[in-house]
Amino acid sequence: MKIAGFTIIKNAVVNDFPIVEAIRSILPVVDEMIVLVGDSSDETLALIESIVDPKIKIHHSVWDKNLRKGGKVLAIETDKAFQLIDDSFDWAFYIQGDEVVHEKYYSSIKEACTKYLTDNAVQGLLFKYKHFFGTYDYVGDSRKWYNHEVRIIRNNKKISSYLDAQGFRMNGVKLPVALIESFIYHYGWVKNPQQMKKKYKAQNIFWHDDEQIKKINESPDFFDFSEFDSLEKFTETHPLVMKKRIEAKNWELNLDLNKKNLSFKNFILYYFEKLTGIRLFDFRNYKIIRK
Repeated sequence: MKIAGFTIIKNAVVNDFPIVEAIRSILPVVDEMIVLVGDSSDETLALIESIVDPKIKIHHSVWDKNLRKGGKVLAIETDKAFQLIDDSFDWAFYIQGDEVVHEKYYSSIKEACTKYLTDNAVQGLLFKYKHFFGTYDYVGDSRKWYNHEVRIIRNNKKISSYLDAQGFRMNGVKLPVALIESFIYHYGWVKNPQQMKKKYKAQNIFWHDDEQIKKINESPDFFDFSEFDSLEKFTETHPLVMKKRIEAKNWELNLDLNKKNLSFKNFILYYFEKLTGIRLFDFRNYKIIRK
């Protein structure tokens, strides 16, 4: 059994993406790692080249500046990276530039890939998610945050990235997947308030038109982390690859975890999920066929 990893990245330095940690976090699981580096205005390429590992294969791409809505360019670049994986690989492990895998899940990931290797009904493996917010101490626990997504797919080139590269579909149809007992740790919302707003302004070119971008660029140069709907304290350990980044954190946030900025409907659904573990009326970009 062979597993290839793949990811895309552009302007990782200026936007402070933990791409090095993301790549290193899945290197122990994969046999090869495809990194598609976009036409960056910073030292992203040098950053990727600093990860000295024979598994890493660096490729280059130019992002289409005309794709300005819905993050579509992210899906297109993800598809490009996926196409670079040789047909000799069985599985493809996709990791985004702000996602990290904890080493405690390596065994369960490999076991799942082995378990479903010959089960061709399963075209992908579904991970659970932890979305960190503000600092490394808080996790979003409302329905705003997607709680599952596909990150390992069969090396079937009929599969393609969907919408803004959140997940995958096959010939436009939801992917049949197996739910596995592993988490993806998402750190995209963990930055100091100034850096968070800087990234927010830079990245919105991939989602909005000129008028919306102008309004965003005219907003204050700091992100207000107090504007959240619901958070909970994170009391577990972070992946080892995140150790240096966490130690270098130079800002503090004290957020009120008793705050619940939820509509009446979401308030009821939130507490129902807390009591039962069931998320009602949730959008699923996949079809679970194995648990």
